[in-house]
Amino acid sequence: MKKMFGYLRFYWWQVIVILGLVYIQTMADLTLPDYMSKIIDTGILKKDINFVYSTGGKMLLIALGVMASAIIVSLLSAQLGSSLANRVRKDLFSKVENFSLIEFDRFSTASLITRNSNDVNQVQMMITMMFRIMISAPIYAIGGVIKANNLSAGMSWIFALVIPSLVIVLITIFYFVMPRFGRVQKLIDKLNLVARENLTGIRVIRAFNAQVSQEKKFNLVNQDVLQNNTTLYRVMGLVQPAITILMSFTTILIVWVGAEKINAGTLQIGNMLAFIQYASQIMFSFVMLSMVFIMYPRAAVSGARIAEVLNTKQVITDPTQPVDMSNKTGGSIEFDHVSFRYPDALEDVLHDITFSARPGKVTAFIGSTGSGKSTLINLIPRFYDATEGSIRIDGVDVKDMKQFDVRAKIGYIPQKGMLFSGSIASNLRYGKPDATAEEIERAVRIAQAADFIEEKEGAYDFPIAQGATNVSGGQKQRLSIARALVKNPEIYIFDDSFSALDFKTDALLRKAIHEELSHATLLIVGQRISTIMNADQIIVLEQGAIVGIGTHHELLETCPVYYEIASSQLTKEELA
Repeated sequence: MKKMFGYLRFYWWQVIVILGLVYIQTMADLTLPDYMSKIIDTGILKKDINFVYSTGGKMLLIALGVMASAIIVSLLSAQLGSSLANRVRKDLFSKVENFSLIEFDRFSTASLITRNSNDVNQVQMMITMMFRIMISAPIYAIGGVIKANNLSAGMSWIFALVIPSLVIVLITIFYFVMPRFGRVQKLIDKLNLVARENLTGIRVIRAFNAQVSQEKKFNLVNQDVLQNNTTLYRVMGLVQPAITILMSFTTILIVWVGAEKINAGTLQIGNMLAFIQYASQIMFSFVMLSMVFIMYPRAAVSGARIAEVLNTKQVITDPTQPVDMSNKTGGSIEFDHVSFRYPDALEDVLHDITFSARPGKVTAFIGSTGSGKSTLINLIPRFYDATEGSIRIDGVDVKDMKQFDVRAKIGYIPQKGMLFSGSIASNLRYGKPDATAEEIERAVRIAQAADFIEEKEGAYDFPIAQGATNVSGGQKQRLSIARALVKNPEIYIFDDSFSALDFKTDALLRKAIHEELSHATLLIVGQRISTIMNADQIIVLEQGAIVGIGTHHELLETCPVYYEIASSQLTKEELA
């Protein structure tokens, strides 16, 4: 929570106003039992109606002032909590946006969503209530004891008996519930993870008739949440009855002791009733504090989870003095003895990779599953950083460049076509918001997407659903390719971006790319020999190492791994 409290410096004036109003409101409220005592003992018993009206009028004004102050404090507290939550969410989102894939591997997607929603809500509720309760409750408790003692010092021993009993009850209850509060957010993470997995994989689940097994999987997690929360709230449910019993016991004790003092003439009726009121305020202060104790453990866990994300040190950062890339153009790429190892891994997944890719040339990568093709590609836009060696774009090491400058030179097309909710046009303009209609039409034509876009209702205004569920896999890939083409970068990275295309569309697309992108550096990761066989150089990877570089015909003669892949896809006549 320390990190969360640090955000309060942005709202210092609101905090000061709230604290001041709470103090004034609480001190004013503590005067009301005194006035009530005077009305009874001086006004009613002595039949002084003028005194009753004048003192009652003062009580009414004070009560109205307390009410107005409470309303203002509630409004300011709500505004403070909402503003703080808004700032925290923005900081969290900004932090996560700048995470490298290494940091994403550390936090699950479901956990990050929970931290930016449920966890922030817990902190917001705590902040909203904290100032009202943490200031007023101690004042009510201390002020109430002092004023009650002034009324009748002989009955103050009652508080010495009741208050420790109340504290013992609260400490005992919270001793049992604190561990449960620590589990709440983790269980919500787990529940969100299972729910998200079920929703995103609904087609596969239905295809395999696995609804029953998935329901069991969800119910197991849901049952953990149920058991934890049931135990938690059963124990917490004891707080209110315990305080009510103690309050009733305290009232009975005060009336019993007070009645004897009234009979003895040492205590007036009004003072006894005021004493009961102060006792109620003291007990109420503990009720309010118990509410804080209820909320704080969960808010503290949430605050720690938020701080964990905000305090995460990013592995990939911009250099303090980045190289100015404004005058460096072309898009040439050089890998110089590059090796890469995932964090905490025992061995490298890429070993001593050295090659160069030039503008106007096509460099293709092929290899078996797990050979390191996508990992190698991910090093160029700095999704990961090389463990050893260097990667240079236009002669400059990518680690010496701003990440923005690196990625501004690259048009990246992932294997899984990722589109965002919106329209086709908004997706195509994603990398270049000011793209002209001519630029979009050119990109769509090269990507072989014009026909199916025109068939859609609204054409470029056709809405893309969340997750792009209303377009096919091949259409998603072509739109992803067109999106990169609209950006018109110097380097294009096709990470197995033709896998969902039929052979005819694949051939037409490759032909259009060859004709229209002759100025750019093209990197193509492929599984089909037909997709990469016309590349200027083909790099064959096996277990993270380069085992062959050359043209299609050269590799058929010199690289057994490539020949094995080719022979599995091509006929003997095509291999000849």
